[in-house]
Amino acid sequence: MVSFSLESAEKVCYNEIVMKTTSCETPVIYYDNELEDEFSEAQITPRKIDEHYDYDGGILRKIGRFFLYRGIARPFGFLFLKIKYHHKIVNRKCLKQARGTGFYLYGNHTNAMADPFIPSMITYPVGVYAIAHPNNVSMPVLGRLTPALGAIPLPDGKAALKNFTEAIDRAISKKNCVIIYPEAHIWPFYTGIRNFKDASFRYPVKHDVPVFCFTNTYQKKRGKTPQIVTYVEGPFFVDKSLPHKNQKKDLRDRVYAAMKKNAEHSNVELVRYVKREPADQTSNN
Repeated sequence: MVSFSLESAEKVCYNEIVMKTTSCETPVIYYDNELEDEFSEAQITPRKIDEHYDYDGGILRKIGRFFLYRGIARPFGFLFLKIKYHHKIVNRKCLKQARGTGFYLYGNHTNAMADPFIPSMITYPVGVYAIAHPNNVSMPVLGRLTPALGAIPLPDGKAALKNFTEAIDRAISKKNCVIIYPEAHIWPFYTGIRNFKDASFRYPVKHDVPVFCFTNTYQKKRGKTPQIVTYVEGPFFVDKSLPHKNQKKDLRDRVYAAMKKNAEHSNVELVRYVKREPADQTSNN
């Protein structure tokens, strides 16, 4: 894993991608595998999500969600994103086509501080639940709060899969949004869209509900920190004319194409990601 600081990226001058010219050097991160490489600095030992993990949480979690999510997290996230990144959402109105039903939202994963808040800004007033890595419920203090904020941790085995699936079913049946980061791993300030698998698209295929996607882009503004502009696309629906086994791939491909298209709006580069050539990998071993 490459050691890299989010703060260090924001302290350097950022390049205009088109010009590729600056007096400040852009940090470079070399990667081997788009699907597996992780560049988050967080060092967390994940708890085991087994059949005993309580995905429901009972009345206390419902009360906690009301106060923490609606009363604190959403207002704080709005202010943080506006002050720090001058956050702007483009085409949020397309979500009106999902009124009266639960839906899925897919997005790129590039900012450890902003990513937890942006989906709630997009879907407001609809509540958000997020399929998350067990790390998100394993932090000493915050890990006890994140389930109330909507974290649905991935199960560690088949024994917990039933409870995990039921948690997603509940969220969708109650007309909420379920957010998925299909890239899985955080690449800080990455301006492209990484390749991702179609496995997570089995959920909207199962529930037959609308799918939307968003692409966070980094755009030039005055000052050292770029503006985050989020582009929303959709709805995408399951193509029932296809064989069932092909439906999730088709859905994935359409979402991926939309995210790739909107990623082109980024016009600043805080960090450059370069694929390591086989010769480089050999020399580093």
